This record gives sequence, C-alpha cells and structure tokens, in this order.
Amino acid sequence: MRIRPVLALPAVAAALLLAVPQSGSAAARPARCAEKAVTVHAHRSADPTLLHLGVTNRTTRACTVDRIPTVVFGDLDGAALPVPAGRSGPYLLDAGRTAYAALRTIADPADPEARRVEAISVSADPARFGRTFTARELGVGRVVLVWEPVTSWWKSSQAAADRALR
Repeated sequence: MRIRPVLALPAVAAALLLAVPQSGSAAARPARCAEKAVTVHAHRSADPTLLHLGVTNRTTRACTVDRIPTVVFGDLDGAALPVPAGRSGPYLLDAGRTAYAALRTIADPADPEARRVEAISVSADPARFGRTFTARELGVGRVVLVWEPVTSWWKSSQAAADRALR
C-alpha cells in the first residue's frame, strides 16, 4: 500500500512539533532552590505591628522559592495567611538576590486578646524547615504578640512588601 504524500506531510509536521521543546517547558524553568542555597532572615521594623522577612539566594544560578513565605508562631496552630489570598506557586529568585516580605503580627499591641509566643519559624518553601527566630533575635523583646497574622507574598523590595499590607 502506498502512503499518499498529502496525508504524510501533516503527520510528519505534527511529530516534529511534538519533539521540539515548547517555551515554558519544565526544562526551561529554574529548579527549586535547595535549602542550603538560601538564607532566610527576619527582624522587626519601625512599625511595631510588622516584621520584615527576607530570603537570599546565595548561589550563582537563579532558582525558585514558594511565592508565599510560610510563617508559624511558636506552638500555635496554623500559619500566617497570605495577602492577597492565593495559592502556592514559584517565585524566581535570581542569583545573589534577596526577596522581601512583610508580616503583620497584630494590629494593636495593646490588644488584650493577643497571643504570645517566644519564637516564629519562617520558611521560603512549605516543604522545608526554614529557620526559627526567637523574639529577642527579632528585636521585639521577650515575646512576639500575634493575633490573626498575615504576610505579603515575596516582593523585590521591602517597601513593596510593606505596601502590600497597607
């Protein structure tokens, strides 16, 4: 049986198209940052209701972290909620660069319903351990006050992260 050229050309073209990697394919995306490749940091801000968070890529290659920092408070249940609300996804962290986030722990430091914890844990990836910071390391005294905490997504500057929570 003879294959007609008119039918063979579209089949060959389709096979070639499927063999060529498409832009946005997994091979073109940077890998997830290894835990040892990033440094997570946190400290108080001038605003007593905010903490500043950061993650720095210490390698020579771009990699990704989760776009929403994972922040848990001592032994309390749950994590800070992201603003805006959203799902996990990749955030590109170029080589040697730092991403910033803001964390609102409490709206009113005098709030009698505030919970008190001695430390917070921050991770750039919910599947990894991250780092724990004591209240003293954060520069906030003996305890961190918390009530309905929210965090910004990672941003390219601390000012942008702070604006996300205003």
